[in-house]
Amino acid sequence: MPSIPGFISRYFTKDEPEPPPISTRAAAFLLVVYTCIYVVPFYINPKTRPSQTLSRDAPSVIRARITSVSLTCVVCSIITFVILTSQGRATTAEALHALGYWPPGLVETGRCLLLTAVLFAGPLYERLVVNEEWRDWLDLRPLSEVLSEWTTWRNIVAGPLTEEMLFRSASVPLMLAAQTPVTTTIFLSPLVFGLAHLHHFYEFRVTHPHVAASLVLLRSLLQLGYTTLFGAYATFLFLRSGSLLAVFLVHAFCNCLGLPRVWGPVEPAAAVDAGGQSPRPSVLWTVGYYVLLVAGAVGWYRNLGSLTESENALVSVEI
Repeated sequence: MPSIPGFISRYFTKDEPEPPPISTRAAAFLLVVYTCIYVVPFYINPKTRPSQTLSRDAPSVIRARITSVSLTCVVCSIITFVILTSQGRATTAEALHALGYWPPGLVETGRCLLLTAVLFAGPLYERLVVNEEWRDWLDLRPLSEVLSEWTTWRNIVAGPLTEEMLFRSASVPLMLAAQTPVTTTIFLSPLVFGLAHLHHFYEFRVTHPHVAASLVLLRSLLQLGYTTLFGAYATFLFLRSGSLLAVFLVHAFCNCLGLPRVWGPVEPAAAVDAGGQSPRPSVLWTVGYYVLLVAGAVGWYRNLGSLTESENALVSVEI
């Protein structure tokens, strides 16, 4: 199968490069269109439109929204595929590789997950050790929750999968084919991904009308910040691994853990033992957490290149 670096390089080579099938401006415009197609139907369909009496967490709303975004992802992926293969610029195999579908990148997926787990060493310690959630995993309780609760299914499976299909798989190849510099691709496309979450401002205002608008705005700006930052990381992993599966599972993993704690004491969740006593807080839990948080960040930085190196990389990304 022809290598994707070779396919992409036809647009970047200095010796009579092929004209790109799309300009950077047109690619960015398409990303915005993709985002609108993804979000706008939420507010058109009465089954998905938020209100004071209909929560976004209602099972009927979740099911309808998953159906909507799934159709969006299929349509947008087809559009990108057609652009990549227009006028014989790329073969079907090359286009599927650019979209991250084939090869699936099982080894790359494991390495990307390991790298991200190192970064989240502190939160993993808090969840599994301090809160003793390892017991739940022995009973496969988290897996049961994913399969039985609609909100968990949305947050861990449907949300990460459709967002990565749209904002990485269908979007990033357009930026590359447009000869967009890699650095710009890593930081521009995630900005659109972050902006796609700003609709939660309106949604939260509708369902929580008594909360001050300034607090809701601050909440939305914080969400914009961390979703854009994560989007840049996911785009980097996608370029280095060439695997949609890798970025989907990393996204799901991060959604499981949430934002890492960066201040405050670390204490176990409220629990009562067989004797009716609650566990006493220990300063060692807090010390251990922050040591692992810093060590994990250092380990992540040092292994960022080695654990993301792959022959399936879409382009060369200097570390």
